[in-house]
Amino acid sequence: MMRDKLPVVFLVGPTAIGKSRVAIHVAKALGTEILTADSTQVYRGMDIGTDKPTPAEREGVPHRLIDLVEPDEPFNVGLYRRLALQEIARLHAEGRVPLVVGGTGLYVRALAYGLWEGPPADWGLRRQLLEEEEAHGSGHLWRRLAQADPALAATLHARDRNKIVRALEVAIRTGVPLSEWHDRHQFRERPFPSVMIGLTMDRSALYRRIDARVLREIDDGLVEETRGLLALGYDESLGSMKALGYRQMTGYLKGRYGWEEAVRRLQRDTRHFAKRQLTWFRSDPALTWLTITEQDSAGQVAQRILDHLSRAGIVSMGTPLRQDLAATDAAGAGTQRAGQVA
Repeated sequence: MMRDKLPVVFLVGPTAIGKSRVAIHVAKALGTEILTADSTQVYRGMDIGTDKPTPAEREGVPHRLIDLVEPDEPFNVGLYRRLALQEIARLHAEGRVPLVVGGTGLYVRALAYGLWEGPPADWGLRRQLLEEEEAHGSGHLWRRLAQADPALAATLHARDRNKIVRALEVAIRTGVPLSEWHDRHQFRERPFPSVMIGLTMDRSALYRRIDARVLREIDDGLVEETRGLLALGYDESLGSMKALGYRQMTGYLKGRYGWEEAVRRLQRDTRHFAKRQLTWFRSDPALTWLTITEQDSAGQVAQRILDHLSRAGIVSMGTPLRQDLAATDAAGAGTQRAGQVA
């Protein structure tokens, strides 16, 4: 392994492709910890809808940067980056290679390439924009952003109000679209060497995994979890409660549509989200893509990643490592639930 300047390994890709299970194999082989790059798993009490690995599913591998704040507490990419850099520094000091895993592209980019902070929040302007949305209806601010900054709007869901408001705020206050600021910044900061690995698969296969995961989350108690959050006073207007799963189940619980429609919406919206994730990550030329199939086990995918890291000089691929990985994969292959993916 390179010892002069330790790198950070990033494992990214769309939701439901299987990142979490693969990452546990890789982390065990590297003797390291997983740093989660997921903007929803930072919230405590939001476990099923965010597909947060249970303690048993983590198999003894520490997962950092999850359960950081309550659902009504503010959190942003800048705070994520500061906390993540602390974890990376700690692991590097211990001589270990951190493994960053997740699907929140902005978190990954800010951590690997730096962050353009931009002007401070203008709360008066933000209130004005939110009042404008209220007056003109849902989707108005996204349509306005699509005119002012079409490149950025294409990567955001129309209901992602926090990011839309921030992008409009930057455009209004600076006269320059946020996407152009990002282009100017070019994210040239390199606090450490990064090895970027992305998982991808046939679109129809990925969509089958997404549909299966939605049904599994429902079986695991997504509706009950959403009902409990609402009962605790976490209003649906919160950014956390607009996350996939909670938004659709809240609509069902409040009687806006029936059960079948709630499930249909969640599966559809998750597929759309995966498509946006792929669009974001494919813009990074540093990513090495691994195409996987439905038949590939988590251990097999992990072995391909380890082979790639070996060729990059980051790990030494000895026989004991391969045997340990194969044994772990074989032990878990028969017990993994159908459709259980990251």
